[in-house]
Amino acid sequence: MTQFPRRDGPPICEWNREDLAKKTERKSDSVGQVRDNGTRTDGRSVMAEPDYLEGDCDDLIQPKKLINPVKSSRNHQDLHRELLMNQKRGLAPQNKPELQKVLEKRKREQILKAQKEEQEAHKKRSDLEIELMKRQQKLEQLELEQQKIEEEQENTPEFVKMKSNLRRTKQEADGEERTT
Repeated sequence: MTQFPRRDGPPICEWNREDLAKKTERKSDSVGQVRDNGTRTDGRSVMAEPDYLEGDCDDLIQPKKLINPVKSSRNHQDLHRELLMNQKRGLAPQNKPELQKVLEKRKREQILKAQKEEQEAHKKRSDLEIELMKRQQKLEQLELEQQKIEEEQENTPEFVKMKSNLRRTKQEADGEERTT
């Protein structure tokens, strides 16, 4: 590698043709198949190698990592410190997104509101409404009992049904003989 002096500053690094040929030769040798973990079959990584070697051109401006304005802000630092302290204490926040938290809060509020309305409605009922509610509940219970009886009759085997029919006809016949 040769360095040519600049008129108005530090020397500029330029590569010789031999150095460039060596680098391209090295790159062409590294062509191989890539594994799942990001390395090639010949053991080298998939990452591109830099065109310069460290220490070759110390006078060149080295790139620096940019400062993230969010991480450098005071609010972000305080929040990060608080999260670390909570994690050490075991008070980790729930892993729910903000939208889900808001929806759950609304749902809880709606349920509480509905319960309050029901309680107020119970307090304001008149004697007539209470009596009607009792009758309605009795009718619903009777309907449920009838449905259970019908389901039991549908589930009983056919020979049991025939036997009950025979008993009825026998009882009717016995009742007619006694009356005559």
